[in-house]
Amino acid sequence: MKKAQGGFTLIELVMVIVILGILAAVAMPKFVDLSSSAKTAAAQGIAGALASAAVISYAQHQVSSSVAQINSCSDASGLVGGTATGYILGGTNPTCTVLNATGGDTATWILVQ
Repeated sequence: MKKAQGGFTLIELVMVIVILGILAAVAMPKFVDLSSSAKTAAAQGIAGALASAAVISYAQHQVSSSVAQINSCSDASGLVGGTATGYILGGTNPTCTVLNATGGDTATWILVQ
């Protein structure tokens, strides 16, 4: 006796493809938005690192006058090996900014003087 072969019909396969297409259309904007959030978070991370390094430099200068003090936003580029590639330091004292040159995302930090 022969067994009946089982499988998916063409309609079932088309319905699965349609459902996957709808799910992809809904999920795609969420993934696209993550890239801009990642760029902003990177700029904020660099700003936080520079702020911490500037505070440490300020504290060292207070303890020993032989340590150079950071007096301007542009001086901070010498801290911790400089600024990451693709980021620009700017701003006017005491509010400094970190700008992502490719995406335009910025973050600010306060220079301790």
